[in-house]
Amino acid sequence: MTKRAYNFYAGPATLPLLALKKAQNEILDFKGSGMSLMEISHRSKQYAKVHSEASTLVKELMGLPNDYKVLWLQGGASTQFYMVPLNLQKKGKPMEYVNTGAWSKKAIKECKFYGDVNVVASSEDDTFSYIPKDIKFSDDAAFAHITGNNTIYGTEYHKWPDVPSTVPLTCDMSSNIMDKVIDTKKFGVIYAGAQKNIGPAGVTLVIVREDLLDRVPDNTPTMQKWKTHSEKDSLFNTGPCWAIYMCKLCLEYLKELGGVSAIEKINRDKAKILYDVIDKSDGFYKGHAKLDSRSLMNITFNLQTPELEAQCVTEGLAKGLVGLKGHRSIGGMRASIYNAMPIEGVQALVDFMKEFQENNQ
Repeated sequence: MTKRAYNFYAGPATLPLLALKKAQNEILDFKGSGMSLMEISHRSKQYAKVHSEASTLVKELMGLPNDYKVLWLQGGASTQFYMVPLNLQKKGKPMEYVNTGAWSKKAIKECKFYGDVNVVASSEDDTFSYIPKDIKFSDDAAFAHITGNNTIYGTEYHKWPDVPSTVPLTCDMSSNIMDKVIDTKKFGVIYAGAQKNIGPAGVTLVIVREDLLDRVPDNTPTMQKWKTHSEKDSLFNTGPCWAIYMCKLCLEYLKELGGVSAIEKINRDKAKILYDVIDKSDGFYKGHAKLDSRSLMNITFNLQTPELEAQCVTEGLAKGLVGLKGHRSIGGMRASIYNAMPIEGVQALVDFMKEFQENNQ
């Protein structure tokens, strides 16, 4: 095999090498079936085992209570931007959001199709460089919504906001699911596109507290009801079987590593290595996010000029460090160091960054 690059793209993102190798071994003949899993019926016994094991791993790794349902859906987190208000709306009650970046804004836009939306806090006043503090959700809200991690701006919640006991907290965790241990009982709904931290593109993980499934209006299209998918164990229609299988392999890798508590330690070590280089560069590299809001997953920073940033991206690519260009909406640079990014990859990046600074002071 040719040498693998270190993939710092924000998503689709790097996957565990061991998971890829196992998939490679099984792609033509899954468990002696003579078929690829991509050819096997989603109603078959072979796939049923994969499906069940993937859901069980999510429950185990996240410590989900028994009254939470695991759904494997399609359409990405962007589809959940409207499925959340569609399924959680309550007549006459506002839906409340915190705006911490581009994905929050998209979610707010979709929610407005279903009723009144209150934006209770925002960090737009400072280019989304921080997570707001002292967030207050009202007792009258149908639900509260936050975006756990902001890929474009490199900010992340490190303390979950309090919500009234009657208001379910909903969180888009697409880019930080399982990056650290959390108390899942704080949430009514968690959703995440898989392609950043738990698998490939093509499947969306949705976790819903069971008592919330009956909120959806009866006249909602069948496929847009979480309840439909819960009752059929996400097998109402043909799901993204291969993507779910890949998620299972990635989750198995995470379990073998020691689970979420083990990867949290690794993630904190990786982030510290990289932030230390930025902080000790005497301004050559300048981080975007405020210190108390820095993401463990997406490290965003700038150099003195766009030309120097372009040079850094180009030279990094030549050394097998790919995906370092910042999001097109804000420019700069970004290193996404999701769960599957090995610490060796981060070390290779910081070695390059130190060398680049020495050569371009």
